[in-house]
Amino acid sequence: MRGDAPREIERVVHDTGAQAVYWNRRYAQPQRDADAALKASLKARGVTVESSNGSLLNEPWEVLTGSGGPYQVFTAYWRAARRDRAVAAPLPEPERIGFHRWPKALSDRALALDALTLRPSAPDWAGGLRDAWPAPDEGGAHAQLDAFLTTSLADYADARDRPDRPATSRLSPFLRFGNVSPRQVWHAVQGAAQAGGAACAAGADKFLSELGWREFSYTLLYHFPALATDNFRAQFDAMPWRDDPAALRAWQRGLTGYPLVDAGLRELWTTGWMHNRVRMVVASFLIKHLLIDWRAGEAWFWDTLVDADPANNAASWQWVAGCGADAAPYFRIFNPVAQGRKFDPDGAYVRRWVPELTGLDAASIHAPWEASPLELEAAGVRLGVDYPEPLVEHAAARARALDALAALPKRR
Repeated sequence: MRGDAPREIERVVHDTGAQAVYWNRRYAQPQRDADAALKASLKARGVTVESSNGSLLNEPWEVLTGSGGPYQVFTAYWRAARRDRAVAAPLPEPERIGFHRWPKALSDRALALDALTLRPSAPDWAGGLRDAWPAPDEGGAHAQLDAFLTTSLADYADARDRPDRPATSRLSPFLRFGNVSPRQVWHAVQGAAQAGGAACAAGADKFLSELGWREFSYTLLYHFPALATDNFRAQFDAMPWRDDPAALRAWQRGLTGYPLVDAGLRELWTTGWMHNRVRMVVASFLIKHLLIDWRAGEAWFWDTLVDADPANNAASWQWVAGCGADAAPYFRIFNPVAQGRKFDPDGAYVRRWVPELTGLDAASIHAPWEASPLELEAAGVRLGVDYPEPLVEHAAARARALDALAALPKRR
């Protein structure tokens, strides 16, 4: 069906004679408002309406400070959640689901998937997404979870920041769309940790804290509904952002001249996903090297990530910018060259996504402008032709950002 979702649901209820409607809760303010209005309308017609938590370990109102407010520091939030809230075991699969006959009136209005024109065709830009996510369903989610537990959990604590190694879970899209629940993931990881020894236990602790950040982000979104649009720290309203469409476009296309940044953005465009360490570097570059408003980056990620999440996306961008709750210190400015050399030491990640630099060795691939003319010629790289010159010089951009950030009003 095509149309306004609440209106279409009401029509389905009317045409089927349904006596009850059940759904999983949503937490962004526009979604909450829409769901509340639909619930009120259905109840006024005598329809039973019940909502459940299908996407979080804890509801945003269940882990609060002693004064009853939301936590604004992750470590305090996660400590309280681990201490006070046991994660319920997942419910077993139903043995059977009984389906009622679909009324003809609804069958006549039903649209084939292709009629909704959701599939890209002219051009078909989604081939890379299909290759990266061959089974975007419940079966694929559990296969991905099993693969993570058996091949990567033991390495997670030490290698999770390495984009050149398959150490992360890649479960975020499946969590985002409900193909697997965080409770299922939690208990599966705990079970693997207990059976797998010290390395698995360390990996599990680190991984579960990442689920904790997801929970913390939803708590922030619920209690601060403008998280995606307004600076959490109001003093950042005075930030002198630059209006530079050309630089923003170069960033979006992975043409900044910084190989790690460009690799991440090209991975994003091709697969709909980006390694978490690289997300931080890419975001820091846009905000602090280019002085472009974090909301432009948040919007690009929302458009391109297959795991784009209303809470995580906004909270993470504000964290990098320094304007969020429990944010990174404003003076933390990632050096993309140093980050590349530390976390992609052989250049394998860059070579995969920036193939024009394949011929450079590990010493030069993260800063090709430092290579000698002979090295560039041997690698077949012409800076400014085959690969762009850096948009900005790191030291100068860092100094400019620090000056702008230091001039902001002090936090009250």
